[in-house]
Amino acid sequence: MNLHQLRFVREAVRQNYNLTDAAKALFTSQPGVSKAIIELEEELGVDIFTRHGKRIRGLTEPGRLVLASVELIMQEIDSLKRIGKEYAAQDSGSFTIATTHTQARYILPRVVQAFMLKFPKVRLSLLQGNPQQIAEMVQRDQADLAIATESIAAIAGLITLPCYQWEHVVVVPPDHALLKSKAVSLEEIAGFPLITYDGAFAGRSKIDHAFGLRGLKPDVLLEAIDADVIKTYVELGMGIGIIAGMAFDAERDKNLRAIPVGHLFGMNVSRVAVKQGAYLRSYIYTFIELLAPTLNRKLIEQAMSGEKDHYEL
Repeated sequence: MNLHQLRFVREAVRQNYNLTDAAKALFTSQPGVSKAIIELEEELGVDIFTRHGKRIRGLTEPGRLVLASVELIMQEIDSLKRIGKEYAAQDSGSFTIATTHTQARYILPRVVQAFMLKFPKVRLSLLQGNPQQIAEMVQRDQADLAIATESIAAIAGLITLPCYQWEHVVVVPPDHALLKSKAVSLEEIAGFPLITYDGAFAGRSKIDHAFGLRGLKPDVLLEAIDADVIKTYVELGMGIGIIAGMAFDAERDKNLRAIPVGHLFGMNVSRVAVKQGAYLRSYIYTFIELLAPTLNRKLIEQAMSGEKDHYEL
């Protein structure tokens, strides 16, 4: 048994059981991958994959257990490599953050700026997607950490900690009738065409749930993943918008007004997520502390070690 065989098994699954694609991803030959997998199956005494002719089609029952062990082994190998790299150059390296557009656009600039002043030799990458996509990036070791709303807390294989709370706001033109309301209601909001987030983003499920509890079906005219897009269409007079409060800037958004609606849709919590069992370089701990000053390395390491005490804001 060798590491190449384990890599081939993992990549075959990642490439949807296409051995040609797996071989290309690992810069080797398809026959070599196929032979190595067969030799591993013979050594273990079980079939890892189901087959139709010479093609593999899926995992067998023991194959799923083998894959779980392979993932753990490869994760430990990656951690060993990272340890060596960190101690060879503790203030340099690469760092990849997976996050949503809202976080990348409105929250991270000040954090990234402060981080780069502390670690100018670190090469930072930002990957964007919806919460499910960025969680998968961390699971597949394509990113070191993810930042999104609380929806990522329920995803298996991730350790998540809360960073900060925020509420939604309704954005309207400066002369809109809703600005005269002392306490905006769901019924009032439902009386106007609505422009808000796509279902995978920024607490949209809470918005839909609140309307559903009141038996209301708002006229959602447009859905977008980007608060700037939502604000643009509100400025055009096409409807009213619901966006994350962090995405409204009174100085920049001079043609709009914001109405806090946390009393209608509840408070949201943005969370930082890392892969369970992953090795984090020291500067990643510093980044998390800059993002959420209520967190520190000791608390993060406790969560990573599997301690059951839950930390909440």
